[in-house]
Parts: sequence; structure tokens; C-alpha cells
Amino acid sequence: MDVQLNPLTALSPLDGRYAAQTEPLRPVFSEYGLIRRRVTVELAWLEGLCDADQIPEARPLTDDERAFLHRLVSGFSTEDAARVKQIEATTNHDVKAIEYFIKEKLAESTLADLSEFVHFACTSEDINNTAHALMLKDGLAILRDAQEKLTATLAEMAAACRDLPMLAHTHGQPASPTTLGKELAVFVNRFRRQAKQLDAIVMPAKMNGAVGCYNAHVAAYPDADWPSLAKGVIEERLGLHQNPLTTQIESHDGMAELFDAIARWNTILLDLDRDFWTYISFGYLGQKTVKGEVGSSTMPHKVNPIDFENSEGNLGLANAILGHLARKLPVSRLQRDLTDSTVLRNMGIAFGYALTAYRATLKGLGKVKVNDARLMDDLDHEWEVLAEPIQTVMRKLGKPNPYERLKELTRGRRMTREDMQTFIRELDIPDGEKERLLSLTPASYIGIAPELTDLIR
Repeated sequence: MDVQLNPLTALSPLDGRYAAQTEPLRPVFSEYGLIRRRVTVELAWLEGLCDADQIPEARPLTDDERAFLHRLVSGFSTEDAARVKQIEATTNHDVKAIEYFIKEKLAESTLADLSEFVHFACTSEDINNTAHALMLKDGLAILRDAQEKLTATLAEMAAACRDLPMLAHTHGQPASPTTLGKELAVFVNRFRRQAKQLDAIVMPAKMNGAVGCYNAHVAAYPDADWPSLAKGVIEERLGLHQNPLTTQIESHDGMAELFDAIARWNTILLDLDRDFWTYISFGYLGQKTVKGEVGSSTMPHKVNPIDFENSEGNLGLANAILGHLARKLPVSRLQRDLTDSTVLRNMGIAFGYALTAYRATLKGLGKVKVNDARLMDDLDHEWEVLAEPIQTVMRKLGKPNPYERLKELTRGRRMTREDMQTFIRELDIPDGEKERLLSLTPASYIGIAPELTDLIR
């Protein structure tokens, strides 16, 4: 059976069911994206050689020639990538095919005399590790944009629910009240902390030859300052960070840091997904219905929290792959083995599952609505949570066994307003303290939760 590749026949849901969600990542992590960035690196290296006084045979470029090289990158097309693949069919070497492709292009210009300075003194890994770093830099920008949209949406919800009391639950049991806004602010704060760590990462790269010692470079130009030249290409032209000490490969420790940092952000989002799922199951949050949508094939009433469930599932897949990448990539036998090569081709899959999850959560947040009545009803049925402030005031006043007295009164029992206020009235405490305790309700016993919410402004 001849099955043509399309969203219905794609092996991965990232290119099938979720193709629309992952579309922004295709120009980055596809084979086209890798080839384009390899061309970018090769041309940056060529330009760096031509700008170096220490490499006289790599003559200076004219403005038109420099613009020509830049257009090879900015105008790089899928047809160009297909030509590279045609060349690779003969070379059976993907990076050498890039070199030959560029030489073809130079032959059509005034740059033909510089042809042999394409890939000069480079090993394939000089090009690959730098191209991979550029892919991760660009891919992270896409993830960070989605993360920031999600965080901003959550911050708006937190501000809107700043003063809305909510019964907290610890160990799944009723606990001291909080506000919905403060609980959402906790997640905003967590996301922002991880975001700072992500934004601080600058991907490392190396361009130092076959075993990291500039062997061929020095053989050709012994007086050139090759580490400085390489640093200029990596940092000034490509916006990465030079790793000066490597084997044939860049050690991938920076990749591991990035993947672990993304996974930590994802884990916080998974925690959020589960909390929203639970708030929906409590009835604290409702979901807006969408005309035409079906929640169950047999139960017409169902409005399921599918967006948060979708996000949770995809976050699990993303973190599983990110975890493997982070654990595997920094390990390479002696100066080089190829086990990293095939693994690196899966970076986009991890990013794709993460982006799909982010968009699912964002969609879910756009559909939830707060059920104020249910929140207040639950609070009004849990007067026993006031055992905490009562026994704490009794402690302050030096009354005997306050914790034990409240434990005997409330543990495992459903208390009413009347039960709690009767106990308070019988306490031998100053009238001012008594009146303050009598004025407390579960809904008003929220500490400084609203003010804490303001910390995320």
C-alpha cells in the first residue's frame, strides 16, 4: 500500500494531530532547519577568516561579496536544502555536502577564489555543534514566548482573584483558608524563577578542530591567534559562548543544563495542570462550553478538563525525552563517539511536546470560570478550620493545653458556626481577643493572602 506522508499518515502526532501546534518549530528543528544553520556556521567561519589579518590568503571581502554571503543564509530555501540532500546522496556525508553546496554557490560569484577556505581546518563537529546550539537558541525563544504568554495569563487571573477566599487542602483534607489569587501567584512566582535561569543560559559552542587542539589550523598558520578568531565567530557573529576546552565534540554540558531547566519549568506546569484539574473536580472552577463540542460519547452532560489532561500527558513525554538528552549527551567515549548524533536529532521532539503542552494549558485557562458560590459554600461548611487561630491566641495568652483542647473539640468532626462561637464565648480570655475571634469566619481567615498576591506585580 502506497501511503503518502501527510498529517493523517505521519508517524508522530507532532507532525499529525498536533501539527498546527508545533508548526513554529519546524523551521528550527527539521532537517531543513539543521541544514540552514550549518550553512550559517560555515559562512560565518568563512567571513571570520576573510576578516582576519593573520590569514592573508583569505582576502578581505567587498561589501557586495559580504552581502552575497548573507543572502545565502537569509534566502536559504527548501529547494536549497533539497540540493544539499542531492549532494549528500553522493558524498554519503551530510556536512561535506554543505561544503560542496556552498562551493557551488561561490562559483557563481566573485568569491570562487575563496572556495578552499570553506570548511577550512574544520571538523564536521565544529559545524554541527554550533548549528545545534543555534537551533536550541532559536527553539528556546519559541518556548519562552509561549511560557511568557502562559505566565502573563496566570498573573492576570491571580490579580482578578486576589481577594477571593478559598478553602485550602493539605493532604487532600480541608486546611486553613487562602485566596485563589494567592495560590495562582505561587505558580507565577515559580515560573518566573525558572524563567530567569533559562534566560541566563547562553549555549556553548566550539570551533577548534578534530580533537580540540587547533592542529590543522596551526599547521597552516602557526602565528595566527586561532582561539581568538574562533571566539569572534562563535560569540560576536553567532551570539553563542565559546567553550575553549573540548575533545572533538563540545561536551554538551550546556545542553544538559538547558534541558534540565526546561524540564523544571515543565514540572511546575504539570503541577499547575493537576491543581486546575482538581479545582474543576471540586467545582471551584467551571469550564465554558463550546458549541458543538462533546464531552463524552455516552454522557451528554460531561464537560471534561481535557486541555489540562492533554498538557499533563505531553509534559510527561517532553520531560522523558529531555531527561534522556540531559543524561546521555554529556557522556562520550574518549575524544568522540557517535552516540550523540542520532540522539540530537530528537531535540525538536522534546520541544514539540513541550510547546503542545503549553498551548493546551493556555487554551484551558481561557475556558475556566470561577464558581464563587461553590467556594463560599465549601468555606461555610468547614468552621473547624478556625481551631488553628483559636488555639494560637490561647497559646499567646498562656492558657493551658490549647492545642489539645481544640483537638478534642474538632478532630474528625464537622463543626458549625454555633459550635465554634459557643466554645469561644466560654473561654477565659480578654473581651477584645474574644470579640476578634468571634468575628472570624472561614472566609475572612485568610491572613495576608491578598497582599502576598501583590508580590507578583
